[in-house]
Order: sequence, then C-alpha cells, then structure tokens
Amino acid sequence: MSVHGARDVAATVLVRVAEDGAFAAAVLDAELRRHGLDPRDAGLATELAYGVLRTEGWLEERLAERATKGRGPSQPLVRAHVLIGLYTLAFLDRVPGFAAVSEAVEGARRAGGEGASRFVNAVLRGFADEIERGAKITMEDAIAASAPGWLRGALRRSIGRQGAVRYLAAGPVPPPVGLALGRAESRDDWLERLRESAERAEIALGRVSPRAINLRGGGDLRRLPGFEEAFIVQEEGAQAVGLLLGARPGEAVLDACAGRGNKAWLLGDEVGPTGRLALADKYPEKLSAFAARPHAPVASTHAVDWLVGTGDVGGGFDRVLVDAPCSGTGTLRRRPEIARHRTPEGVVELSHLQVAITRRAATCAKDGARLVYAVCSVLADEAEAVVEQLVAGDVDGVRLEPAPFDAPELADLAAGRTSLRLLPHEHGTDGYFAASFVVRRG
Repeated sequence: MSVHGARDVAATVLVRVAEDGAFAAAVLDAELRRHGLDPRDAGLATELAYGVLRTEGWLEERLAERATKGRGPSQPLVRAHVLIGLYTLAFLDRVPGFAAVSEAVEGARRAGGEGASRFVNAVLRGFADEIERGAKITMEDAIAASAPGWLRGALRRSIGRQGAVRYLAAGPVPPPVGLALGRAESRDDWLERLRESAERAEIALGRVSPRAINLRGGGDLRRLPGFEEAFIVQEEGAQAVGLLLGARPGEAVLDACAGRGNKAWLLGDEVGPTGRLALADKYPEKLSAFAARPHAPVASTHAVDWLVGTGDVGGGFDRVLVDAPCSGTGTLRRRPEIARHRTPEGVVELSHLQVAITRRAATCAKDGARLVYAVCSVLADEAEAVVEQLVAGDVDGVRLEPAPFDAPELADLAAGRTSLRLLPHEHGTDGYFAASFVVRRG
C-alpha cells in the first residue's frame, strides 16, 4: 500500500482521538488490520499518529500562526493532514520537504476538496521555508511544550524540571510489548525460542523485571509458542509492581484491585499450590475474564467496592497488593492522548480514592503483614501525598507503617527503600510509584 495509505491511517487515528475520545492504540491496530499495510507503511503510520499526538500543542501553535484569524480548517480530516504535514517537515528529516507537502496537500484534497488543498499547500510551504532558514525545534522541546501546563508543573514538582522533560519525551513510542515469564521458565531459553519463532521482531531481555522479555514487531502474539502458558503479555513495569510485593510459597495473598488479573497471574505463580490467592475488584466482568483464562492460577474472586466495605474477602492475608485506580499518566508513551482526559482536580479526587481503598484493603491483612501500594503515575499527588495520608490515620484499629520492600527478586532495585518510582527514561518501563508498608493491628 502507498504512503497515502499510511498517512490516511494516521489521519483517521487523529480524528477518532480528537472527535470520539478514542484510544490511539486501539484505533491504530484496527485501521492497520483493515488496510493491510505492509510493515514499512505500518511503521510510518504509527510514527505519524503517535508523533502528532505527542507534539500536537506545538503543531497547533504553528498552524494558528499561519491560518486566517488564527483558525485552521474546520474539517477534522483536513486538520489531521495539515498537522501530519507540519510534523513531517519539522521532525522527519528522511522525508524530503517537497514530498511532505505534496502528500499532505493530496490528503487534504481527498478530505476537503480544492479549497482545503490550497490552504494546506500555503501553510506547509511557508513552514517549509522557515525550516530551510533554520527555524528548528527539538522534538523533546516540542513534546514538553505540548503537554498541558498543569501536567508539566505537576511533573516538575514530582521529579524535577529536567526529569519532567525527559519523562514526557521518553521513547521508544510506542514502547515494546512486555512478556512476563513464569517463575520456573528460563528467560535465556525463551529469548532464543522467541527469536526463532518471530525472526523479524526486535526481542530483548527486560532491564528491571527478571521475568521480562520485551518484543517489538512480533505480529499476533497468540501465535507465539508459550502464549498464556509459559508467559503472559504484561508490561515490564507492571511485572515489577507485582514482584515488589515479595509473595512467598504457601502465603495468603490478596490482589485488592485485580482488574483482569495480570499481576495475580504472577502472584499465583509465587505462592504456588500451597498458597492462597484472592482477587478483588469492583467490576465482576474483569474478574470473570481472569477466571476464563487458560492456565490461570487457582484463586477466589470477590466483587468488592472498597468504599463500602470488604465484602466476602475475609482476612488473615500475609501480603496485600493495592494497585489503585489512578490517572494513568505513567502510560503517556503508549497513550499520549491520556493527558487531554485528565485535570489537576481529577488527580486530587483520585488521591482521595486511593487512600480510602488502601486503608480498607489493609483491614483484610493480619498483624505484621506486608502491603504494597502502587499506581501507574509518578505525580506526587498520587505518590508521596497519598503515603502521608496513609500513615496519618487508621481504619478499624489498623494502621500502616512504612517499611523497606521485602522483594528478593528485585533486591537490586528496592533494597532498603520504602518507596520508589519507575521512570521510562531511566528504567525503560511505564511510569509507576510504589510504597511498602507493614500492617499493624490494635
């Protein structure tokens, strides 16, 4: 399929994200399957869609500077094509300027007619002239400038000014797919087996999780040997969060916000057949998805609204994982559109929810048990601010005391620390915060 196809796919993704609030990854996957793009064109479509989404604020400013009365085209597809053209001119040096202009103009013509194509032609030719005269910006700066102001400020307060810039611009985009191996599997052996089965894929060992293999360009993962038997699909940072709990064979473990149970798969592997694994979540359909998985560990499942009570979860757990609902801003590399769905007020509301859930789940633990609180966010409002509230009070005579992580598989990462962040620009994972506690009763 032609480059037109790649740019049309990218434009469709941008429109669906902007107009329907869709997630870019899901739309992109569907469009790539529908159009049957070859790997090269699929790669270009992916780069254009994610690149524009990450730099959209800066691109919109460039468009406004060149549009009549500061407004660009009203047709969503035309607007998408002009943004793609601006992005290509600014950041894809391998594409000749004349080609970038021509492709965008043709896309605008197909989407909006001759008037739209003339507008796009004028905008892009003017921008191309500026680029030739040396008016350049780094992609890192464009990404940082495109993030909402509140998010830039929150990141600076949380991980420093330079850390915020590096965090926002971290790649690769999209990041690799993570595979989580079972405890008994040899990572080196599976690395070789997967390379033999997916010869065109980029496959490498994870940097943080001792269970992780990261893969790019592997096609349909369900066709790989060992799928849902020797390994599951799970991002490396998420694996690390599960392993930070330090579950041991024979222990009773509660995954308090289990969702579809990816972390529970690892926890069940840790406690083994002599242990007890319980999964809780507010949404029963998610728990049903876990139970229906092939080779899922034996576990009890509990539909629980922690804001109301503990339901039928019971007590006496040795370890509790609270992977709490959060802003998801740790996933910006794979979900750049998520920033437009979050507000500072919403993050504060989530922090109150995180505190309430963690305190309630802690009442299911026995005295001296370990609890790990985690979120896919690095923002202080969902990290240190939550920890401060957790240690300031108790629920039903149960209190939480910060304690070093007890996680042998991640000893190099976590030894001696009571909390930590995983950062994409440092660890190659999504962004996470995790904190470790001992539960005290009475």
